[in-house]
Amino acid sequence: AGIDDGQTISLRGQGNGGVNGGPAGDLLVTVLVQPHARFEREGASVLLNQDISFATAALGSEIEVPTLDGKVKLNIPEGTQTGTTFRLKGKGIPFLRSGGRGDQFVTVRVAVPKNLTSAQKEALRGFASSLGETVETKNGVFGKRKK
Repeated sequence: AGIDDGQTISLRGQGNGGVNGGPAGDLLVTVLVQPHARFEREGASVLLNQDISFATAALGSEIEVPTLDGKVKLNIPEGTQTGTTFRLKGKGIPFLRSGGRGDQFVTVRVAVPKNLTSAQKEALRGFASSLGETVETKNGVFGKRKK
């Protein structure tokens, strides 16, 4: 727990037997840490990128995020932007020679929906209009309609 990639552990007396009945030598083990599918590691810190919906980012919500110990709830405040990072204290890697743990940092990415229904598109146009924006849809290459 808490060991970094490339560090070597010495196991005293666990190596080959000594010459002419001498004591066994030490076994040296070099640790290689494989990358994880979701988490990255920086020292004792664990990093996670988490997608959230536009509605969650705009309105705020509580989401579940994975940690090394299982899922925990994370409060997403109203108006959260892509790239905002939240800290989960004590949810990182255990320190090698002391009793604490590092932190987990969760960076959110607002996922833009694809393949919206007509009703969803109309709702977003209404939202844009309430902000004083005009959203025009152009079809095809360079705004020309495909036939």
